[in-house]
Amino acid sequence: MREILIVGGGYAGFYTAWRLEKKLRKGEARVTVVDPRPYMTYQPFLPEVTAGSVEARHAAVSLRRHLRRTRLIAGKVTEIRHADRTVSVRAEGGADYELQYDTLVVTAGAVTRTFPVPGLAEQAIGLKHVEEAVAIRDRLMTAFDQAASLPPGAERQRLLTVTFVGGGFSGVEGFGELLSLATAMVKFYPELSFDDVSFHLVEARGRILPEVGDKPGAWVVRSLEERGAHVHLNTQLLSAENGHVVLSNGTEFDSELIVWAAGNASNPVVHNHTDLPVDERGLIVVRPDLRVGTDSDPVPDAWAAGDDAAVPDLASSVPGARTVPNAQHAVRQGKRLAKNIAASLQGGRIRDYRHSSLGVVATLGLGRGVFQYKKIVIKGFPAWLMHRGYHVLAVPSWERKVRVLAVWLTAALWGRDLVSLASVQHPREAFVTNGNPQ
Repeated sequence: MREILIVGGGYAGFYTAWRLEKKLRKGEARVTVVDPRPYMTYQPFLPEVTAGSVEARHAAVSLRRHLRRTRLIAGKVTEIRHADRTVSVRAEGGADYELQYDTLVVTAGAVTRTFPVPGLAEQAIGLKHVEEAVAIRDRLMTAFDQAASLPPGAERQRLLTVTFVGGGFSGVEGFGELLSLATAMVKFYPELSFDDVSFHLVEARGRILPEVGDKPGAWVVRSLEERGAHVHLNTQLLSAENGHVVLSNGTEFDSELIVWAAGNASNPVVHNHTDLPVDERGLIVVRPDLRVGTDSDPVPDAWAAGDDAAVPDLASSVPGARTVPNAQHAVRQGKRLAKNIAASLQGGRIRDYRHSSLGVVATLGLGRGVFQYKKIVIKGFPAWLMHRGYHVLAVPSWERKVRVLAVWLTAALWGRDLVSLASVQHPREAFVTNGNPQ
């Protein structure tokens, strides 16, 4: 059988494999997905995971549960040699080995973009994976417990100070949701008041949420500031050593929780370890039909989509425009990719990818949101409902939809579940210190 190898099990990779299972005839080809994680992260739910509005496992879609006829390999592709139809795979805790293929699909996804800021690597947490979202929530809740036992002062102020770096969708949504959680938690801590809590959002540009217009973006800033947050525009993080935050606008403070959400970078294997053509940003060059290469210089048997592919945006009026690296495009590119690969094997018609944006919607915390479609802007509670409605429909499988809805309905009746499980990050600590007799 023909071997179709998919590098990465994120949005584009998951949907490509899922649809190929339905499109391919029996015995026509074998599909293999290589990814270090056994699940696809539904990233739009991560901000709500930080606030406890969505259970962590409900933001993760099991690959084995849904890809029944796909071979799954737990590992990380470290090199692509398409000239030899070979990739190098590094298994978790194991040795490197090679896989052969006939058709390659690169959907490795982007990675968090970082800068050499002193203290950043030691102090900050990202917001790209479920584990990070859970850690952010538990860190905040543990800080509240510790601060409640301290008298007013510098240490209590540090524990209750939260810093988000990055004013894109991930940063703003995570910031708004965590601010909403902190506001709700204060009611259960009579020793504390909201005046003790300090939230800082740092953005290097002069505005946040670049995907929406200037006026909606300015409204979001005002809305956050009215809720007690500090928004630092045209400001960079200079240092975070030992949790001491130094900003380029001269502001300094100590922060217990620092979240880095300052954008994405191309995957290192795509940028540095492949013989496929890449552009100046390190993204794979693809044609409108998602085949790798250009019209004049195509690369046979190679396809790419998602955040690590420079996909032409045929729906844009701007010459040379590329699709925005978001879930809306990655999901649809994965579906189109599966149809095109099946068509290429079965002698069918290969079609170009074209998708006009459905608009953008962001949550800013419980009951707050913003939506924009062209010149139509909706703010507040209606936009928040639209955000929840869209994403519960978009998350893969009815099983996940029902689970998420059940949690939301439960929260509507009894409120948030304000329990920290930070100890799960160190599961052996209690056994080693208390359970192991000396």
